[in-house]
Amino acid sequence: MSQLLEKIDKEKLPRHIAIIMDGNGRWAKEKGEDRLFGHFHGVESVRNIVEGCAELGIEYLTLYAFSTENWDRPEYEVVGLMELLVSTIRKEVESLNKNNIRLHVIGDMNMLPEYARKELDEALEITSKNTGLNLIMALSYSGRWELLNAVKNIAYEVQKGRLNVEEIDENTLQHFLCTSNFPDPELMIRTSGEFRISNFLLYQLAYAELYFTNVRWPDFRKENLYEAILDYQGRERRFGKTSEQLV
Repeated sequence: MSQLLEKIDKEKLPRHIAIIMDGNGRWAKEKGEDRLFGHFHGVESVRNIVEGCAELGIEYLTLYAFSTENWDRPEYEVVGLMELLVSTIRKEVESLNKNNIRLHVIGDMNMLPEYARKELDEALEITSKNTGLNLIMALSYSGRWELLNAVKNIAYEVQKGRLNVEEIDENTLQHFLCTSNFPDPELMIRTSGEFRISNFLLYQLAYAELYFTNVRWPDFRKENLYEAILDYQGRERRFGKTSEQLV
């Protein structure tokens, strides 16, 4: 068993970990390969980290797989990513089911090609009764898109007379977010050395601990996950209070 794993306090695990899986393209470039080669190898990291979270007993894991901005990438890369997504889900759904993992998707599903939506719907249905790790894929997702969507839907409810402006509070907004059924992430990990959150879960990350590592996503493994969790466990979660108030 890993020495790092032994150091983790199982009583102080984050319930929800969110990951920006960055660096597939750069990893491939460093190897003199095509960007899709990096995405292909990134799937192995997904498999490894999902397994690691499930073994630890993490309840929620959100992976930023494809942002709304990613649609602007070269066409061959977008098509390749969609095909990789579909083939991966087809291959992995049995394993998710066997390991009691439930798949969820957040994002603008209307932008996905029909064959990808169909495959996703099937996987969501097959895993819908599972009670272990909740694996949330952020696909065709961005935080600003989500907030704009929520505001439009709230305005629509007010227009229809089903909601009073005076009654709108944080819970109202929360209810109209894609993540209304999940707790906010306590830990956000970003790989590949960039120090930004790139339009990811803008509302939900308000009090998350942010962890940045230079490791490219295709090289990220359970040991790296354990390092991030240990770093998280060494921090004081104050939520705006002072250290003294927490005692």
